Amino acid sequence: MPLHPGRPAGERPMSVNPFLGPANPVGGMAEAPPRHRLPDGPMAPSTAYQLVHDELMLDGNARLNLATFVTTWMEPQAGVLMMECRDKNMIDKDEYPRTAELERRCVAMLADLWNAPDPAAAVGCSTTGSSEACMLAGLALKRRWALRNADRYPSREARPNLVMGVNVQVCWDKFCTFFEVEPRQVPMEGDRFHIDPAAAAELCDENTIGVVGILGSTFDGSYEPVAELCAALDDLQERTGLDIPVHVDGASGAMIAPFLDEDLVWDFRLERVASVNTSGHKYGLVYPGVGWVLWRDAAALPEELVFRVNYLGGDMPTFALNFSRPGAQVVAQYYSFLRLGRDGYRAVQQNARDVATGLSARIESLGDFRLLTRGDELPVFAFTTAPDVTSFDVFDVSRRLRENGWLVPAYTFPANRQDLAVLRVVCRNGFSEDLADLFAEDLTRLLPDLRSQSHPLTRDRNAATGFHH
Repeated sequence: MPLHPGRPAGERPMSVNPFLGPANPVGGMAEAPPRHRLPDGPMAPSTAYQLVHDELMLDGNARLNLATFVTTWMEPQAGVLMMECRDKNMIDKDEYPRTAELERRCVAMLADLWNAPDPAAAVGCSTTGSSEACMLAGLALKRRWALRNADRYPSREARPNLVMGVNVQVCWDKFCTFFEVEPRQVPMEGDRFHIDPAAAAELCDENTIGVVGILGSTFDGSYEPVAELCAALDDLQERTGLDIPVHVDGASGAMIAPFLDEDLVWDFRLERVASVNTSGHKYGLVYPGVGWVLWRDAAALPEELVFRVNYLGGDMPTFALNFSRPGAQVVAQYYSFLRLGRDGYRAVQQNARDVATGLSARIESLGDFRLLTRGDELPVFAFTTAPDVTSFDVFDVSRRLRENGWLVPAYTFPANRQDLAVLRVVCRNGFSEDLADLFAEDLTRLLPDLRSQSHPLTRDRNAATGFHH
């Protein structure tokens, strides 16, 4: 069944303003194209454009969406390049060899950025986003485990499992469901909102395909301790002989830490890290959707996961889940790498962090809120109402901010901390200090009304929750 059910059969059709029609304005008055079935005939392109354009005006303003991590602004030159490449099929490397070469260069640049032992030997590819990248990394972990356990897998006694924190992005739950892997999740405890290395190691056994570390939790913007996680698994190997690889889900942080936290060891400098992914369309500063996944060397990506086709002309290896997709985002990623360089990325990400830490401090100073994080890792922070606030909750705040155009998600935390409901602000390139000032002013202006309430107005937290990765 469709996820978006259609309208009743007798619904009134959409009418067309006569000025939107062709040369004869009266003719436009009679046009009423249906909305949930194909029209019987064509219409003028200007009319079709205006109908779609007008309906999309009701969407929120992407620049004011503080829920999403996805890039909402690029330079006009990047937009032009994307338009020029929108008709190029990324998978057809024989027909579009230069686009393929730009993808290869991006992989090499990321391998160098993430300190691969030999960047020239690292393997990787572009994807439609981090979700696909995580699926590919998970499949590589599962296949490597299956090859090591070929004498007993598949069997009833050998069910593969994946260890991760309960704070992982939903794509990891999807991976486990789609590819029949048992998820083993470390719950939150107290003020620890992500994975505990010792607890993760305790969940590992001979059927564990790997452990996922998150460089930048979507729940609160904090880094998970990847080096400590690897150390705990080193100790586990010494005690038991189990050699468990680590995948780093760096959807956001893998494009923050290399520039702002250079002394933080989380990447291929750790021998146990087998693969890393990131979202080019998050802090990689590219419009959606592009992601990247890299393995430290060819041995980390089993050969049987690489498929070769020749029916587009030439021999083309591919190991992505998707096949046809536009090359525009890959070209835009290369443009951003070329345009900014290390110093440019460092400046952009530092500005985002400065905005986040400055705004979080202003919110804390209001007295009505308690910060969970301050935006000093990912440029993202989460906060909740102060203990003595009883007249409103975070869902009331989110709802009132939406009236001013600000989209700020309010949501509850997962298992063991479901009592905790928070707001989260994502500071991206384009969310300037001026916009942060306007946000703080609007929030401050709302507080007297919120304080005057007799109680929070949210009846159903589940219905009110809005959480966007």
